[in-house]
Amino acid sequence: MARSFPALLLLALAALFAVSYAALSSAAVREQEAEPVAATTPLPVPVPPAPEPEPRAKPKPRPDLAIVRRSVPMRARPNGRVVARAAARTEFGGRRVLGVAARRGPWLGVTVPELPNGKLAWVNSRHPGLDFRRTAYSLHADLSGRWLELRRNGRRLRRITVAVGRPGSDTPTGRFAVTDKLSGSSYGPYYGCCILALNGKQPNLPPGWQGGNRLAIHGTDSPGTIGAAASAGCLRAGDADLQVLMRRVPLGTPVFVRN
Repeated sequence: MARSFPALLLLALAALFAVSYAALSSAAVREQEAEPVAATTPLPVPVPPAPEPEPRAKPKPRPDLAIVRRSVPMRARPNGRVVARAAARTEFGGRRVLGVAARRGPWLGVTVPELPNGKLAWVNSRHPGLDFRRTAYSLHADLSGRWLELRRNGRRLRRITVAVGRPGSDTPTGRFAVTDKLSGSSYGPYYGCCILALNGKQPNLPPGWQGGNRLAIHGTDSPGTIGAAASAGCLRAGDADLQVLMRRVPLGTPVFVRN
């Protein structure tokens, strides 16, 4: 039976649509193939931060006092020849404490009676026979002013009047240290109550002097001589002042004497 005209028209339109759709799809595919593919840009690799420099270790402060626990060699210079040995006790029987005046690496320059005035002995700070301590105290003598000051961290705590060496037996100048604290009565009435023995020596003793050559700060049985140039080289002070020094000043305390 013959198809009707409307049916034929619908079939023709459908075929036309299919052809048009196929043409459009092919064109789209060709266009996509023709488009350049955008290159993928890699993400930047994060750069790790530079390591912070390690802080420099602060040098340890130089100790003021070296306490001798057992025999320690003392040298003429750092790592030099041995000139003496420091025992744990002084010749007066007290504890041996060395005043530290200089430092070179592990070596400490100490003031000792075994060497001449102004010469340092050197000990190794790593030696197991040594312990260390700091002190805020120091003593400062002015020979022309005839006074002695006790200072703490550089600040004056007390100034006392002293007798100094007589002409021809002048008190030596320089840096010294307290080696012993002794009872004056054990050595005679002319030493007063107390003696602060120093490591220094008197090179110009009066003729006929029999009292030894070690310097000291001590009392006197002649208080009228305090403030005068009257001693064999030591510094003399009143008992009340000496008792203060005996209480406050530790062994090894530096003593600076100037004209």
